[in-house]
Amino acid sequence: MDSDGLSRRGLLAAVGVGVTGTAGCQSLLTSTDQSDDATAGTPRTPATETQTRDGSNVGDGSVYTDVYNEVADAVVSIQVYSGSGRPASGSGFLIDGRHVVTNEHVVATGDTVYVRYADTDWREVTVAGTDVYSDLAVIDVDTVPEATEPLPWAGARPAIGTRVVAIGNPFGLSGSVSEGIVSGVDRTLRGANNFSIAAGIQTDAAVNPGNSGGPLVDLDGDVVGVINSGGGDNVGFAISAQLARRVIPALVADGSYDHPYMGVGLSTVSPPIAEANDLRRASGVYINSVARDGPSAGVLEGSTDTARVDGVEVGVGGDVVRRLDDTPTPTRQDLAAYLALETSPGDTMAVTLQRDGATETVDLTLGTRPPP
Repeated sequence: MDSDGLSRRGLLAAVGVGVTGTAGCQSLLTSTDQSDDATAGTPRTPATETQTRDGSNVGDGSVYTDVYNEVADAVVSIQVYSGSGRPASGSGFLIDGRHVVTNEHVVATGDTVYVRYADTDWREVTVAGTDVYSDLAVIDVDTVPEATEPLPWAGARPAIGTRVVAIGNPFGLSGSVSEGIVSGVDRTLRGANNFSIAAGIQTDAAVNPGNSGGPLVDLDGDVVGVINSGGGDNVGFAISAQLARRVIPALVADGSYDHPYMGVGLSTVSPPIAEANDLRRASGVYINSVARDGPSAGVLEGSTDTARVDGVEVGVGGDVVRRLDDTPTPTRQDLAAYLALETSPGDTMAVTLQRDGATETVDLTLGTRPPP
C-alpha cells in the first residue's frame, strides 16, 4: 500500500526536522553528556548512572505527578552500539515480566543493546523480535527490578482531547515527562518501503530525539500509544495501542509479524481526481496502480491514463473503493486502518467499488506484505 511519503531511511535522516522527524535513535554525541562518547574510538559498556526520585522536600505536584509516579518505574533508557563508536539512544517500557517494547528504528541502529531502569545500572539485553512495517520491537530482559509493574494497554482508541503524558529520555535526559492531549487519531505515519503505518495517534505533548519507543499514557496510566516521531509546531505521533496489541504478541512468540497486503497504490479521492474521473463527490480511495502478480491483480483495476486538472496530474480510469466489508472508506486512512486492525493475510473481504460509473462488489483475498 502506497504511503506517498519518504522512505523509512529518509525519515531516520530527518531527526527533529519537520512534522515526522524521528523522535528516537538519538546519537549520544548530541546528548547532554558528551565528554566520554565524543572521543570514543570503540564501543564501551555504558557508564553506571542511577536515577533516584527522592520524594522528600518536594511540593504536592499535580495529576501529572501522580501519573509519573505510577508509570516511570516501568520506563527504560536504551542505548544501542553499532561498533562505530557512535551509540544511539531511545526509550522503552515494560509490558510483562520479561519484555520491553520500543521502536524498531531504535534497535535497528546497532547490534549491542543495553537497557537501564530508573534505579539500576545498564544491562545488556537481546532483541526478541522486530517489525519494520509497524516500527515496533520487543526486547527480552532477563531481570526486572522488584515491585516494577508492567504498563497496561488502553482498551479503546482514545478520544480526541484526551489528556496524555509522554515519558522518556529526550536528548538523553532520563525520566523526562511532557503533557498534552490527543490531537488526532487514525493518522497515517510514514513507514518502510513506501508503506504506511496505520491508525497512528497525534499528540501535542512534546517529543524529541530520544523519546522514541517510550509510552504515551492517559491519566489512568494506560498506554494509548508508542512514541514514534515528533517535530515542530506541537505535533508528535505514536503507534496506536490497537496496532501494537496485534503486532507485539507475534513478535514475542515468533520474532516477526505478517501484515495483510492488497498490492495496490492508492490515494484519497481529491477534487482533481473526482473531476478527472467524473465522480459526483470527492470521497473514497482511488486505485492508482495494481501490483503485477499481487493479491489485487485481476480483481481491482488501476489507472489507464492520466489527466491534468488545476495544474495537478492525476490518474484516470482506476477503481474507486467505497467500502471494505461493512466499513466505509472515505479516505486512504480509513482503508489503511481497517486493513491493519481488522484483517489478516488469507482473509477474503468484500470490496465495494465504483468502476466505469457503476457500483459493484468484488471479493479480494489478502496476501502477506513482502519483506522489506
